[in-house]
Amino acid sequence: MRLLLDTSTFIWSVVSPERVSRTAIAAMMGENTVREISVLSLSEVAIKQATGKLRFPKTDVQVGIEDLKLRILPYTANHAYEFFGLPRRHADPFDRMIIAQALSENIPIITSDDKFRLYQNLKVIW
Repeated sequence: MRLLLDTSTFIWSVVSPERVSRTAIAAMMGENTVREISVLSLSEVAIKQATGKLRFPKTDVQVGIEDLKLRILPYTANHAYEFFGLPRRHADPFDRMIIAQALSENIPIITSDDKFRLYQNLKVIW
């Protein structure tokens, strides 16, 4: 099964794994699970790092991706097309684009953000 980690879940998994729910950890550790992170999450972390909103340097991101054995999901035209029809349930553009990716790819997303549950047909694990 494929799973998409949202940005917060990725960061917590690296710096404070105790914040990740047991359900999410169990899903991520499944024997046949393919763990993915959006390339958009990398951009979000880079922007927040550059503006001082987050202290999570590139080397930590790279090590985290390697340690968690994450596959990087590119953002494609199909994802952008899904984004066109996505209702505006909240304002964060990164979250909304990641939601569009998950819907387009039919991948459950691991997030603690309750706003993700507002999107029809999106499977949320937490």
